[in-house]
Amino acid sequence: MEFPKNVKYTEDHEWIRVEGATAYVGITDYAQDQLGEIVFVDVDTEGATIEKNKTFGSIEAVKTVSELLMPVTGLVVKVNGDLEDQPELVNSDPYKDGWIIEIEVKDASQLDSLLTADQYRSFIGQ
Repeated sequence: MEFPKNVKYTEDHEWIRVEGATAYVGITDYAQDQLGEIVFVDVDTEGATIEKNKTFGSIEAVKTVSELLMPVTGLVVKVNGDLEDQPELVNSDPYKDGWIIEIEVKDASQLDSLLTADQYRSFIGQ
């Protein structure tokens, strides 16, 4: 299981990677493993500002549907279009090709409340 050090984690199993003025958000390797085969990613919030811990979309696996929660308040500037035809990218490469949204972070101080890789690993008991 992967725990990249260049991302921050939430207790709801989302991750965020900040790159300059933008950030990428997805679900963790642990989350995709627990969900199983991802068959659909539904995000219709492009262009909207979503508050921290609010739903920005959903992810559907063979047996369940889970809400996707924003790790920090941000403007959704782009949805990963590759997931429309290849939702399994979330399973095979959750931190790179399987990112879900690109956002403009509205309050960078919120990043301080997120977990580091080591803290997240401890949180899930790994």
